[in-house]
Amino acid sequence: MEVQLDMYQTLAASVLVLMLGSYLKQQIHVLEKFCIPAPVVGGLLFAIVTCICYSSGFMEISFDDTLREVCMVFFFTSVGFQANLKVLKSGGKSLAIFLGLVILLIVLQNLLAIGTSHLLGIDALIGMCTGSIPMVGGHGTAGAFGPVLEDLNVEGATTICTAAATFGLIAGSLVGGPLGRKLIEKKNLLDTVVPEDDSLLVEDEKKHERHTNMYASAVFQLILAIGLGTVFSWLLTKTGMTFPIYIGAMIAAALFRNIGEYSGKFVIHMGEINDIGGISLSLFLGMAMITLKLWQLASLALPLIILLAVQAVLICVFARFVVFYVMGKDYDAAVLAAGTCGFGMGATPNAMANMQVLCEKYAPSVKAYLIIPLIGSLFADFINSLVITFFINIL
Repeated sequence: MEVQLDMYQTLAASVLVLMLGSYLKQQIHVLEKFCIPAPVVGGLLFAIVTCICYSSGFMEISFDDTLREVCMVFFFTSVGFQANLKVLKSGGKSLAIFLGLVILLIVLQNLLAIGTSHLLGIDALIGMCTGSIPMVGGHGTAGAFGPVLEDLNVEGATTICTAAATFGLIAGSLVGGPLGRKLIEKKNLLDTVVPEDDSLLVEDEKKHERHTNMYASAVFQLILAIGLGTVFSWLLTKTGMTFPIYIGAMIAAALFRNIGEYSGKFVIHMGEINDIGGISLSLFLGMAMITLKLWQLASLALPLIILLAVQAVLICVFARFVVFYVMGKDYDAAVLAAGTCGFGMGATPNAMANMQVLCEKYAPSVKAYLIIPLIGSLFADFINSLVITFFINIL
């Protein structure tokens, strides 16, 4: 039996999955502890049920994912608005150095994924499904680039990317806290704690205040950036390279944000844009998860485990020996190393959870709480998309 859902029914199904995931997170503590997104919780359960139905020959469900692309573009456009060069500049040298480390991590994740896939004798593009797409990128980038790779004849790319992103969320949360705690206690780093200026954090909070009458303006700003972005995307296609559909919108949004910041002629409603982006991400992930075809993972089970294992080793080594030493070998550097494990394999909320555990046990780290959210959720996704695009086009 084949069941076909139109785009409205698909959207409604994704909302049901989101509500189910939220309920399960409230009931099962471990899901909340590892910051697993509600759409992933409910979506994976739904995908398992559809996999059983398909494998038993009982039923196959197909979806109209038109609105998935719309929600994806809205989310990544909201990410583009985050790219505030004035904040990066005011954050000083530490922000710039850490951004450089994140770029290095993104490149290393992809090189390792491609190299390991060659050793295993599988397509390098399948290896890319376990590189920075799901690691630094998380579920949002996984859902966005999965279809791009499927267009390049990588069967089940979205499923592989999503499975890798889910693994990354759990692994990043598991290794970050212990790594930071070991560094702090083994090297007596509490002796290096000094009071820090938190004015930048306060200023950033003020910029992200919400006003109910500004949500319409925020939506209009997003739509204008998306519209201008189609022109940028069209121009980029003239280079002969393959770009994700949202890249032009991200560039347009970044331009709007920085023109507004430097000229002072108009205000970008960042708090409201963040909220709309969050809603769009939830709906996008919900639709991405219910369309997963888990049966496509069967033939890649062992290679996938190996590919993900080497990524876990990379993030531990990188955080311990690169981030910690480059960022100053002090208490803040140890907290940053723990946070890097979180967003380097999962998402910024995982990074914040890793750091929170350490800061509650030992001492606050204003520096880490400033750098990780700015780089992890603002610039990392933007740069990651560009680097992934480069790797896909040279393979």
